[in-house]
Amino acid sequence: YSAEEVEREIEELKESVAAERGSSEKVSLAAVVRMATVRRGLVAGVGLQVFQQLVGINTVMYYSPTIVQLAGFASNQTALAPSLVTSGLNALGSVVSIYFIDRTGRKKLLVISLVGVILSLGVLTAVFHETASHSPAVSATETARFDASLTCPSYRPSSPASGGASWDCTRCLKAAAGSSECGFCASGAGRLLPGACLVSNNTVRDACHGEGRLWYTRGCPSRYGWLALLGLALYIIFFSPGMGTVPWIVNSEIYPLRYRGVCGGAAATANWVSNLAVAQSFLSLTEAIGTSWTFLIFGGLSVAALAFVLVCVPETKGLPIEEVEKMLERRELRLRFWAPRHTEDNGKESGKNAGV
Repeated sequence: YSAEEVEREIEELKESVAAERGSSEKVSLAAVVRMATVRRGLVAGVGLQVFQQLVGINTVMYYSPTIVQLAGFASNQTALAPSLVTSGLNALGSVVSIYFIDRTGRKKLLVISLVGVILSLGVLTAVFHETASHSPAVSATETARFDASLTCPSYRPSSPASGGASWDCTRCLKAAAGSSECGFCASGAGRLLPGACLVSNNTVRDACHGEGRLWYTRGCPSRYGWLALLGLALYIIFFSPGMGTVPWIVNSEIYPLRYRGVCGGAAATANWVSNLAVAQSFLSLTEAIGTSWTFLIFGGLSVAALAFVLVCVPETKGLPIEEVEKMLERRELRLRFWAPRHTEDNGKESGKNAGV
């Protein structure tokens, strides 16, 4: 701001504070919802916070080691390393946001962020679909190399019970008989070759490792597993500068001063409730419908988030509180949000003058 704009902004803030102190009306969420201007701001603020979680960020942050194992990496050390990378990229993205937030504007940064998130989730969906549909076969010969008591109880190669279908790693990992879960012991000649389907416990794992083989219990070997690491990295790189930070910034700018406390509290509550729902449902979803479908759902929610941003979220860059209120009052939809506001305003004024 220039010196004159700073003085004007300070005076407007003083007037807002004085008006708030002079009012005896109790501020409640119910009262806020009845006011169209504040309600529209609340929809934008709460919606951003909810979508921040529904695009799946905390599944990546909380479960990145599990996701890496689902992509076909058997080593625990390899699975844990990406969690450090994702945390580092998340911190770096927040710093990048500080630089760009007042240069590009809030809405433009959100759109760029969500487009990148959608593409990243598309990569993850494709990788996990390939991993599940082209997993190594289960070999009766390889399974027989181990003691019969270690064979997965559900495994019946080409039996009538299996419908004559051949078993693969994906089917082996989903198999369960009573309390027994099964794991895949990869071939010693190569992890993509047919391996053994065995009971999943520490004894069997050690027996598999004892023959120099890799042991899989979450995901199956895949030649494209490294693309999952790339997809996770791209997801964080795109998410953090936009959807990671902008919802909090918009929520600090979009509400009138008098209603900022109750509206900000409602938005933060919505954020954490959504966080809880997504984090608690992720593993159940991957088990019920598969990892590729789970990430496809997050991709669909990201598309919905992009539509929401374009339609419901105003651009608050460089605007005083009063101007934001007027914009919400008019229910203004700025499709050309990437253009400077004064350019649009001048264009409208020129159009009016031309009409006159």
